[in-house]
Amino acid sequence: MALEDIARRINAATENAGRAAGSVHLIAVSKVQPDERVRSVLEKGHRSFGENRVQEAAGKWPGFREDFTDIDLHLIGPLQTNKARQAFELFQSIHSVDRPKLAKTCARLAQETGACPELFVQVNTGEEPQKAGVLPGDADAFVKDCLGMDLPVRGLMCIPPADEEPSLHFALLAKIAARNGLTGLSMGMSGDFESAIALGATHVRVGSAIFGERTPA
Repeated sequence: MALEDIARRINAATENAGRAAGSVHLIAVSKVQPDERVRSVLEKGHRSFGENRVQEAAGKWPGFREDFTDIDLHLIGPLQTNKARQAFELFQSIHSVDRPKLAKTCARLAQETGACPELFVQVNTGEEPQKAGVLPGDADAFVKDCLGMDLPVRGLMCIPPADEEPSLHFALLAKIAARNGLTGLSMGMSGDFESAIALGATHVRVGSAIFGERTPA
């Protein structure tokens, strides 16, 4: 089965990199996937999933949580500040903190609610104008500001440009994380997660290789 195959490949890549077994967290990217495919993966015992949109997650996961315990939900797409409160209620991790306004909103909500999802700062390693994320040159200052607001920043996230060698971007992200004392690296997708693991990924986001091609409504 696809899930078991991906798990085997992650374990092999982790071992090949000389890293501890279990040090890479598999996020099954369930965005735009039919409920029956998601339920099938849940029934195999997997509990960590990634969604791109708060609205889609709100329509999908409360129902699944009635049937399955310990679901670990990650927001891996852009977050609008007006959806941040809802995201706090739905997600255990947010991988797309990318601007001061959102960081300040998260800090306010954390103060109000007494809790905060685990956070990753998204870095636009390719400096692509159409893509979200803090520019590499601004990442250190932004991370410092987030930590100064007592936000639980676990690490960094990136989505490399489609037409460039991803390992260059994974290496850059790892370098930025290391100099900021961050241990989390959310990087690597279906086509390149083994390369990401070799360069230190702690969270890989795999969708089509588990579920099959997406079927947008």
